[in-house]
Amino acid sequence: MNPSHYDAIVLGLGGMGSAAAFELARRGRRVLGLEQFALGHDRGSSHGQTRIIRQAYFEHPDYVPLLRRAYERWYELEQLQGQHLFTECGGLNIGLPDGELIAGVRRSAAEHHLPVEELSADDIRQRYPQFRFDDRYVGVLERNAGFLYVEACVQAHCAAARAAGADLRPEEPALAWECDGQGVTVTTKQRTYRAARLVVTAGSWAGTILRDLGLPLTVRRKVLLWYATADDTRFRRNVLPIYMAETSAGFYYGFPVLDGHGHKVARHDGGDIVTDPLTVNRTIAPADEADCRQFLTEHLPGVNGPRQDGRVCLYTLTPDSHFIIDLHPHHPQVALAAGFSGHGFKFASVVGEILADLADHGRTALPIGMFRLKRFA
Repeated sequence: MNPSHYDAIVLGLGGMGSAAAFELARRGRRVLGLEQFALGHDRGSSHGQTRIIRQAYFEHPDYVPLLRRAYERWYELEQLQGQHLFTECGGLNIGLPDGELIAGVRRSAAEHHLPVEELSADDIRQRYPQFRFDDRYVGVLERNAGFLYVEACVQAHCAAARAAGADLRPEEPALAWECDGQGVTVTTKQRTYRAARLVVTAGSWAGTILRDLGLPLTVRRKVLLWYATADDTRFRRNVLPIYMAETSAGFYYGFPVLDGHGHKVARHDGGDIVTDPLTVNRTIAPADEADCRQFLTEHLPGVNGPRQDGRVCLYTLTPDSHFIIDLHPHHPQVALAAGFSGHGFKFASVVGEILADLADHGRTALPIGMFRLKRFA
């Protein structure tokens, strides 16, 4: 066989691409994975120590079946690699009773019979005295939520893909791709590769790689912050769940203290628009901290010490904040996934399976109707 010819080429080996490369390779496909940076890099969206994972999905109940499958696949990856990747510590949703977060969590929990617990503002204060929310707020606690170790998950998928025979090539960006009647051709600085199928998981670079589609994607700069606490023992995962809080000032989320970096907190909404992901400003200025500092002062006063760490990551958003997972409308040998909108990483394990299905068969039994491109027609 020609060493430059593959069954499938995967462009981008972040959260989704590393999972797709693994899934294709485990099925016996000859897989090439191309990544413009190092594996597990911090230039895109799949970095920053942790990502929330949850099932009572406020964004839409149709995500829940995919989440159940994603949980299974994360546990399987842990077993295959002999590595801890997923910690369940519960998830506390805090907001106004008729707000998007609380109403959405309740809707998904009811529709899919998920075990959740309703909490009043007083319940929150009694059970989690770290928080300060007035009586307007309520909580919904999901026991099965937790967090993934994001860089470790990407590296685990890459290692599993290589163990299954995939040829992964970091720091080799794709310059161009094209389709013909025989398959696809991908050109890099090093050489030209051919394959029967192409999978595009380019993250914030998807709009450029798939420019022929004119995808309605917006990239935003997001800041992740870690702060020292007054007492780390009050913020460990045995006493503090991951949380999301929808307030009048914005939508915030945070994690238990895992190490000496302290408490991780970030704002989910907002963020500056990025015109070029390669040149995004990665220096964290005082203005980047102002809104999270205000949130901590008002609602989590025990976490307002010196900043211990900070990272910049990228959100790639669609107009409706739902994903794009589909076949290319003009080239059915190309599967694509994009626009994971700041809430996609938890799905990476199942998105890899979906993309392998699309590349192999042009279809999947998993429910992806709401993610099809036709909604933007």
